[in-house]
Amino acid sequence: MGILNVTPDSFFDGGRFQTIEAATSRARKLVADGCDIVDVGGESARPGAVPVSAADELARVETIVTHLAHTLDIALSIDTSKASVAARALALGAVAVNDVWGLQQDAAMADVVAAADALVVIMHNRAAKDETVDIIADIRAFFDRSLALAEKAGIARERIILDPGIGFAKTSRQNRDALARLGELKGYGLPIMVGVSRKSFLGSLVADNPEASLVGTVAANLAAAARGAAIFRVHDVAEHVAALKVFHAIRAAP
Repeated sequence: MGILNVTPDSFFDGGRFQTIEAATSRARKLVADGCDIVDVGGESARPGAVPVSAADELARVETIVTHLAHTLDIALSIDTSKASVAARALALGAVAVNDVWGLQQDAAMADVVAAADALVVIMHNRAAKDETVDIIADIRAFFDRSLALAEKAGIARERIILDPGIGFAKTSRQNRDALARLGELKGYGLPIMVGVSRKSFLGSLVADNPEASLVGTVAANLAAAARGAAIFRVHDVAEHVAALKVFHAIRAAP
């Protein structure tokens, strides 16, 4: 999953892809580099980001989703927690909703996803960090609530992807624990997506290494792949395609 942020304030690439021309160029590069899904986001979810209204978020993504849906032969997802934004993006050609609040922030979201027969990424999130919680137990409890909402709305189980929410209201230790213990989420029988790309906790793991480095991102994603992750939400598609190709070739060897 290639990241296309059309926001002015996203932590890594905010402001770079707000025009149709820039967004299209970025999307074409993501596709050429080998991504399977382009994830379009109109509101930054970084810590401290200023919330935007549904109208403002839609104004950022509507034209771009419309254009990409008509020019790219690839799946589009909309990165939003607002049901109205999701509904409009799905009507314009997106096929998936990437919800960083896992259907739990907007009460209408599950019904929107079900009505469109869309894919949905249910991501774990918290209101605030709490270093005392067992993060996998917390993730499982969150997923159980989200999956109950999905079932009630009629979202088919095979349309659901789970995301442990690396970097969202978690300490650095909890982020590492969540990645190391991904295998404990396999019991759901659903694909697991991870989004560690360029996140600041990676930089704290290596002395004198810039925060959110590419090498740290690739290393974390390969560790996640070894523990069962199937989808990787990244800024740097070509590097991950190459790294995962090597990883899978070695793992498949006799």
